[in-house]
Amino acid sequence: MLLYLLTVFYLFLVLVRPQEYPAMTGFGVPILSLTLMAAFGVWLLSRNKRFDAPQYLLLVLFLLVTCLSMLASGWSGGAALQPLNSYPTVIAFLLLANAVDTPRRMEILMTVFVACAVLLAVHGIEQAALGVGWTGMTTVEDGRIQYLGIFSDPNDLGMLFVLSVPMAVYLSSRGGMLGLRRLFWLAACAALLYGIFLTNSRGGMLAVVTMAGVYIWLRRGAVIAGVLGAGALVVLKMLPSRLNELDVQESSAAGRVDAWYEGFQMFLSNPVLGVGTHRFTEYHHLTAHNSLILVLAENGIIGFTIWIAFVGYGFMMMHRILRHEPELVDDEHAEEWRQARAIAQGLMISLSGFFATAFFLSRSYIILLYLVAAIVVAHFSIVRDRFPEIEPYRLSQDLLRWPIYSAIAVVGLYAVVRLLLAMG
Repeated sequence: MLLYLLTVFYLFLVLVRPQEYPAMTGFGVPILSLTLMAAFGVWLLSRNKRFDAPQYLLLVLFLLVTCLSMLASGWSGGAALQPLNSYPTVIAFLLLANAVDTPRRMEILMTVFVACAVLLAVHGIEQAALGVGWTGMTTVEDGRIQYLGIFSDPNDLGMLFVLSVPMAVYLSSRGGMLGLRRLFWLAACAALLYGIFLTNSRGGMLAVVTMAGVYIWLRRGAVIAGVLGAGALVVLKMLPSRLNELDVQESSAAGRVDAWYEGFQMFLSNPVLGVGTHRFTEYHHLTAHNSLILVLAENGIIGFTIWIAFVGYGFMMMHRILRHEPELVDDEHAEEWRQARAIAQGLMISLSGFFATAFFLSRSYIILLYLVAAIVVAHFSIVRDRFPEIEPYRLSQDLLRWPIYSAIAVVGLYAVVRLLLAMG
């Protein structure tokens, strides 16, 4: 129980970041690191530890490759510091995937996650109305909202809102309190969607369309999802936002495509381990603006394959739950399965929204991705504990799968870049 409480508190500190408020910065107490270390210490003393998901090993391997890529590029100092810079992500993933071990704890965690995101959305609404929020942060020059720390970029703030929308929709489906609970979470969902609009993030708005398309695809099929998704894009293009500027020949979009092309040149010059983690901008004046190309350029085909496997297993786990049809022995068993499936659907849609956003941003290493990945791993473990007939995933059985998938992804990305260059 203590491990769970400390982990949830750490999640709150990561998302809301009260330790970075102007009134708190003078104390100098590293409460974020202390909370993480305290939770890690409790986990070390606990008896229940699990490493049965492939993502545990893959995350460690990816960290190792990031260090090797730096060494291969001649940056030994960066390689020495990389474990120190990456340990919060690795430990947070480990703790969150282990601490959330019951359906009730999963629901509470999702409640905290969404509540934190809504708080940031309310801050953004105040910021948009007054020009400054209660944190003292003002809007950026073009009027887009921002927050503190890792969410000081409107695109990152929009990404948090995107991830939270499907969770809010799930929580609204739980009902109760004469419908007031449903109404509350639907209002939270509306606040998050308005927050995405206020960030004016093109990736965030495209992610909303993607998530809606995935939801409809899961419920009604691919054809209907495609038609409605295309219609949604037309509606979004009519709104007063930066999405109206989405064109290959527009300067910002053209700069992104050029960065993607340069990323491939970096990969071709160093195909095994890349040019070195965090060194993209040493070879090009812009960052990659694409999480896949960033990993490919900086960590080569080895790092790219491991990263693709890490994120790919999350989709596969949720898909396996959605496709499974257990033998339900009673109403309580059926309700438990309905809840498990609904959470899996929400998390799969969240993952889809994240990667729709990350396709236009360099967010391969941010902690937000690994927190969501840990929630996915935790849910798959919870469901398997209650429905053991669901087969686990083992990395040893997929040693050929992921190199093939990564090769296909590289070819597909290159074809997209060449096409966009020709159109521009």
